[in-house]
Amino acid sequence: MNSPEGGESLVSHLLELRTRLLRAVLAVALVFLALLPLADRLYSWLAEPLLATLPTGGQLIAIEVTSTFFVPMRLAFFAALMLAMPVVLYQLWAFVAPGLYAHEKRLARPLLLAATALFYAGCAFTYFLLLPVMFAYLNSIAPPGVAMMTDIGRYLDFVLVMFLAGGISFEVPVAVMVAVILGWVTPAQLSAWRGYVVVAIFIIAAIITPPDGLSQIMLAVPMCALYEVGLLCARLLQRRGQAAPQA
Repeated sequence: MNSPEGGESLVSHLLELRTRLLRAVLAVALVFLALLPLADRLYSWLAEPLLATLPTGGQLIAIEVTSTFFVPMRLAFFAALMLAMPVVLYQLWAFVAPGLYAHEKRLARPLLLAATALFYAGCAFTYFLLLPVMFAYLNSIAPPGVAMMTDIGRYLDFVLVMFLAGGISFEVPVAVMVAVILGWVTPAQLSAWRGYVVVAIFIIAAIITPPDGLSQIMLAVPMCALYEVGLLCARLLQRRGQAAPQA
């Protein structure tokens, strides 16, 4: 039978969780409301990598009657979610942190910050470098007489998937660090597997990008470099005796 103290503790945790979730939702909602008047400008900015590669007069089209209203609104919501993510993660951290040991907090805090920064960096890399190259290639292989006129909704879906793929791809150092901390692998094993990892990275890059070598190399090279960064950090962590022993 549960003690009254245990029941009160559970209720207090649930109340705190509700408070943290409400604050996270409120942060997203406030940013979303602030971005709504700028939704059309946001979409114009998002469309620039494709429009810049189209012939003069090229444009996006709206197939659905309501696309011109709902698609920019969807973009504003996703932008709000991205911009408010530090607040959301802080609320999550504030809820979880009291239950962690001191050494776990020392490891988790920088990893969380690094994961957030790397995800943003991956999205920026995708927008400013990867997308222009991809769209230039896709336009160059269009058959004669075929003009690329993409629907605004499908374009948004494609770019959001690319942002997600680029952001996750840049999480390689964090994944390496977590694997070492949990004792799944050692830096020596990761170093020995470098050749296999490079092959796997190029395969992943080939799946994500169009079938042109330049886009694949542009994504694979940073991932390989980030793998080396993660490996270096894992070695430093092991030397300090903070990595968990391998089971």
